[in-house]
Amino acid sequence: MTLRRGIAPLLVLFALTGCTSEEPPNVQVGEVRRGPVTEVVEAPATIGARASATLRSPAQGTIAKLYVREGDHVRKGEILAKISSPEARSRLKQARQASKAATPVGFATPAVRLPSFDTRSFDRKVAAHFARARKEARKVADAGVRRQLLNAIDLAQAQHKAQTRALASITAQLNRSISGMLSGVTSGLAGSMASLQAASKSQAKAALKAAESAVKSLTIKAPFAGVVTLGRASGGGGMPSGVEGLLSQLPGGGQQLPSVPSTGSASGSPVATGVPVSAGDSIVTVTDVSRLTLDADVDETDVLLVNKGVRAAVELDAVPGATYTAVVTGIGVTPMEGTTGGVSYPVRLTLGPGAFDDGSEAPTPKPGMSAVTRLTVRESPSAVSAPASAIVSSGRESVVWAIRNGVAERRVVKLGAQGDAVVEVLSGLSVGDRIVVKGADSVRQGQRLP
Repeated sequence: MTLRRGIAPLLVLFALTGCTSEEPPNVQVGEVRRGPVTEVVEAPATIGARASATLRSPAQGTIAKLYVREGDHVRKGEILAKISSPEARSRLKQARQASKAATPVGFATPAVRLPSFDTRSFDRKVAAHFARARKEARKVADAGVRRQLLNAIDLAQAQHKAQTRALASITAQLNRSISGMLSGVTSGLAGSMASLQAASKSQAKAALKAAESAVKSLTIKAPFAGVVTLGRASGGGGMPSGVEGLLSQLPGGGQQLPSVPSTGSASGSPVATGVPVSAGDSIVTVTDVSRLTLDADVDETDVLLVNKGVRAAVELDAVPGATYTAVVTGIGVTPMEGTTGGVSYPVRLTLGPGAFDDGSEAPTPKPGMSAVTRLTVRESPSAVSAPASAIVSSGRESVVWAIRNGVAERRVVKLGAQGDAVVEVLSGLSVGDRIVVKGADSVRQGQRLP
């Protein structure tokens, strides 16, 4: 359970009276006065850094040069290490060749056309026959018969020309139909070929980009300013080469991955120039300690009282006698189950300066140190106050035994800020009221009290 603490009872200014022979044993009476009440929620916490990034080897190779040592302060973009990896450069060369080979090839639709009939020779012979027929018809003496013969020859010649045009039209229609059929068949094939070529080109570009990123990441740089912690290399046997090859082909597979548990063994070789490394081995961790944070675990019964901006006092096991300031910057919504079965919620605070009891400055903590956080969730500088011992819980009600005309009277009160020793009474009591402050659980309605 989360503890709550308030100010000392002396600050509430209660006038307590001793026991008399007429009072029940262990019963004490006091007068309600005004005083400050502070409600505090206590929670365990851990010191954290503003940011932390673990930089890893993007490929199997050897540490060519290490530019930093343990505990060095580095700037953003500063080179920390260089890794020699012939394997990564070989994959880059292969990826470039594959990208060039993935040039799209055009697909032409085949053209099929029926030859048109050549009727020119036949037409010349037919025209000669029509001319000879007209010549013979003109020799007929009877004008009426001659006219009929010439009309019949003209009609026959017109029909012949119409048939020739019809034949040419049929041939053109057949050519159009064949072209339409071929176009319908080949368009689907052309689309499929284009999709396959586009996919192949895209895959080749992605592989090239991943290979280029892997080679670029062989030069490890600080993502932000901070303090360096060197990792440990597995000695080149941490990851199977098959898995490494597959990971390296993924887009972004060669990038430095921040804040991921190391695949290297804790008992591996210390990071140093000439040490072999595997893909994923931790090389350097950069921690930004320019602003420290606190991650507190607040019990579910208290987390709804915590808001952004709430101030807190922090004590560290590593710095006994010192108190640090902190301010709540965020409240999480994802519950965490505790070891006792209860539920707590993460609360993030920004850690401020610390001081010892004598006023001297406390040292700056390091990330990972444990702490106890006391969050001031409610304050009432001039409250109608009662000792916590005067409050009796009755179901969902809070009850106080007031003394009216020498007789115990049951009062239901509404509470505000709840300190460890005193509580704020919002309704049910007034300043000057006399109440039972000790032994309240043994008092009964109507009981005579002085």
